[in-house]
Amino acid sequence: MPYTLKLHSEVEKQLERMPHKARERVVATMRSLREDPRPHNSVRLQDDLYRVRVGDYRIIYAIFEVELVVLICKTARRAEATYRDLREVIQRAKRELNDK
Repeated sequence: MPYTLKLHSEVEKQLERMPHKARERVVATMRSLREDPRPHNSVRLQDDLYRVRVGDYRIIYAIFEVELVVLICKTARRAEATYRDLREVIQRAKRELNDK
């Protein structure tokens, strides 16, 4: 059964700042997470938080098994700042899921 894909409110802004070709690849990868939320190149970061690489960009997302939801929390170029405050990211994801 496919998962529901949801985006954190900040993700749309992050996508708008990306170059067009990179954005197309990132969006295609996000859509593929509906069918397979744990592709072979995904890495578990913490708890229900995962990361997948798309060229120079990283998609950080949470998987909620009970609700069958993949929530995209963040998209960013690879940098140390990308992985800061992961606990805050997962808590924000849980709040966002409960608000919807």
